[in-house]
Amino acid sequence: MVPASTAQDNVIYDDLFLYEDVEKLYLSPGEGAELMVIDRVNGRTEVQEKKVQLEGLRPSKRVCGVLGLMHLSGGSYLVLAAHRLYVGIVNGQVVWKMAGATLMPLQHQQALTSKQQSQNDTYLSMLQKILDTPYFYFSYTYDLTHTLQRLHSMPTTFNQSSLLDRADKRFVWNGYMLKNFNCVGMNRFALPLLLGFVSINQASINNSSFNWIIVTRRSVERAGTRLFCRGIDDNGHVANFVETEQIVECNGDKVSFVQTRGSMPFYWHQTPNLRYKPPPEIVPGKDHITSCSKHFDEQLAFYGRQVCINLVDQKKAEGELEKTYKLIVAQLNSPAVRYEAFDFHKECKGMKYQRANILIDRLTPELEQFSVFHLRSDGVLLSVQNGMFRTNCIDCLDRTNVIQSMFARRSLNDTFVKLGLLQSGFKFENVAPSFELTFKNVWADNADLISKQYSGTGALKTDFTRTGKRTKNGLLKDGVNSMARYYLNNFSDGFRQDAIDLFLGKYTVKSGEGSAAVPSPLEFAKGWRYGTVSF
Repeated sequence: MVPASTAQDNVIYDDLFLYEDVEKLYLSPGEGAELMVIDRVNGRTEVQEKKVQLEGLRPSKRVCGVLGLMHLSGGSYLVLAAHRLYVGIVNGQVVWKMAGATLMPLQHQQALTSKQQSQNDTYLSMLQKILDTPYFYFSYTYDLTHTLQRLHSMPTTFNQSSLLDRADKRFVWNGYMLKNFNCVGMNRFALPLLLGFVSINQASINNSSFNWIIVTRRSVERAGTRLFCRGIDDNGHVANFVETEQIVECNGDKVSFVQTRGSMPFYWHQTPNLRYKPPPEIVPGKDHITSCSKHFDEQLAFYGRQVCINLVDQKKAEGELEKTYKLIVAQLNSPAVRYEAFDFHKECKGMKYQRANILIDRLTPELEQFSVFHLRSDGVLLSVQNGMFRTNCIDCLDRTNVIQSMFARRSLNDTFVKLGLLQSGFKFENVAPSFELTFKNVWADNADLISKQYSGTGALKTDFTRTGKRTKNGLLKDGVNSMARYYLNNFSDGFRQDAIDLFLGKYTVKSGEGSAAVPSPLEFAKGWRYGTVSF
């Protein structure tokens, strides 16, 4: 069974009061018999039974979650979720969106040189920039990092472990910061963060109500910004890997359909060079086959059979990437990995985006074979999803989202028939105009957030997703976003890439950094690609 509730020991504290004295910080839950105690000198953290530690102290602030600990030039900083917004209920559990975070120094003012202080301020601004990314989500009682199918397949003993222990580490964005505590027994204080998009909607068709939910999960593996992070790494992780789950809850039944997107899984780059669209290039001398094989080994283990949908242009620089991807998949020679190319720009030329249905129709037999995860209200498992559409374009943003929304629509219509909400042969877009509008807007919102997290701007082509047709106003908006992407990718994203690496622990600040003996990477000239300008 997908766990609809969690044992009390596995529930994370949802309200905490912060107390401080000269030597220690205390985090006390509003309800609970234990304290999280942090030594302000050495950063040692432990969970203690609540006794007399808080006598004579008054809380300095109220927070809604402990996100981790970061070590910078100026000492260690406690990272706390300060504000939250209610999103809705998934599988009977409340989901929240983080609406503000704070960085609190453990130690009192360190003896830093002016240069070190400036560098520490830069690191703090990096962390705050990532914490302000739209949007991080969390739940105190539900594991947002897993699909319904993965949750259902977990052993009973695993379901009894803490949210952090059983979380899918690919999607826990503050995992590194939480590890810095190095503290046993703090499971009820450690709040995992998901970066992506969550939309929870109550709707009805033919007077039957249901919940329709989108949960999008951005991976921490090879995380980065648009032109600074492309292709694959030696571990088989690809840039901009995102998992999107569509969930329907109706009269106790739960149905889930999952898709993924990710950069083409071989070594290529697209270095910003002030050109409007720098040409992508294959990296020579790399073992593309081995890394791609690692990538698909992991994808097959997580998701089953793979249909790799490549939407890039089949001419010029993109065409060279398309040929390479096709050749590598052929060389893998795996019956469980199939390549499907579709030149989106050529096929949909002249704003005829409805022609993308050619691709959807072509893949409908596999959509039906892959099925969905369907758990009946009485706990009987009716079906599981045993295959995955893995879609990409150059950025895995605009064209990709159009195609994913079309697969989601086709799957959703089939699900509504199975649940008895629609008669066979009918489509929700023809009988439920209110839900049709919700569907279009949510998928467009999903596109915008995924794009902002990777490229810094909203998505292109969302006018088609929102309205079902390409419009002149949509083209104008795309022009504005394209110019914004050009500016950000050339003058700001180097800073943002470094910020992501710092946040995820890909770079750690060294003790004494900024001194003559331990130079800081911030001291070296970054060139015009590195900027701190926000857009």
